[in-house]
Amino acid sequence: MSVKPIAFAIFAHPDDEAFGPSGTLAILSETHDVYLVCATRGEAGENHSGVKGNIFDIRERELRASATILGIKDVFFLGFKDGELCNNLYHKVAEKIQNLVNKFKPSLFVTVEHHGVSGHLDHIAISFISTYVYRKSPTIKEIWYNCVDRLQSVGTRNYFVYFPPGYKTEDIDKTVDVSSVWNKKIAAINAHVSQQKDGKRVLIQMKALHILRGFKKYEFFLVSKK
Repeated sequence: MSVKPIAFAIFAHPDDEAFGPSGTLAILSETHDVYLVCATRGEAGENHSGVKGNIFDIRERELRASATILGIKDVFFLGFKDGELCNNLYHKVAEKIQNLVNKFKPSLFVTVEHHGVSGHLDHIAISFISTYVYRKSPTIKEIWYNCVDRLQSVGTRNYFVYFPPGYKTEDIDKTVDVSSVWNKKIAAINAHVSQQKDGKRVLIQMKALHILRGFKKYEFFLVSKK
């Protein structure tokens, strides 16, 4: 029996995987053993569900449910605090990721591009840290940075304090058609019940983009290879 290659999906918060490249992760899980590495448990998030309890416990359960839907093999939480991935912690976060890399020897990283897609500073930190570990780890041959195109960023520019402009089509290295796993992507988003306020916004935008793109369902990446 052949051994599947290993991929790490590295994000800052529970729901980053679902609201981001969940379709690609579902497709990747068909050919790879995908492990999800999450720096925080999302404890700074609000709870928009009727579920009682600590928000970090709720969000951990939601992430594990999303991961199961997407076919992800396991989830690792690094134990850092939501909203506090500052410069002083970069090497500590990198060390924890590196320890997992040494154990599992992935050949592929999937994370967010250097603007953090939305401009969220935790996302930016994870992008930089993942790049640092990628560059110093010989087993990792590629890193895919999830990004959005100009069309998608126009629809979300008022969401955050500053939403960076998306990438021009000619600057995007990889386009993944996620039509075959679209229902899994939607189910993964809906698994994050406590974050349904943002989830509903994402689903509305996805529906609009689906129409604007001529009913094509894509996720985009910048790619670096060794």
